[in-house]
Amino acid sequence: MPTYEYECIQCNKTFEIFQKITDKPLEKCPKCHQKIKRLISGGSGIIFKGSGFYATDYRKPTKNEPSKTKTASCPGSKEACRACPHAH
Repeated sequence: MPTYEYECIQCNKTFEIFQKITDKPLEKCPKCHQKIKRLISGGSGIIFKGSGFYATDYRKPTKNEPSKTKTASCPGSKEACRACPHAH
């Protein structure tokens, strides 16, 4: 359910309320019972969960893209490795 922000025209009280999209806007202030207006708010931002977005989480690798599988000898290797992009 979206959160809507309201402000009283008389006492300037602002408050938020969870409402269904299909609910009618509130009309009276809970503090002074005068007329209120619904404010235009930015709402919440988009939340992406996971390590990345399309390029890392959802997209299938292309044929030209090297596999990103880790080898057991590569990470932490003290020998010079030219087979992978890791700087040692």
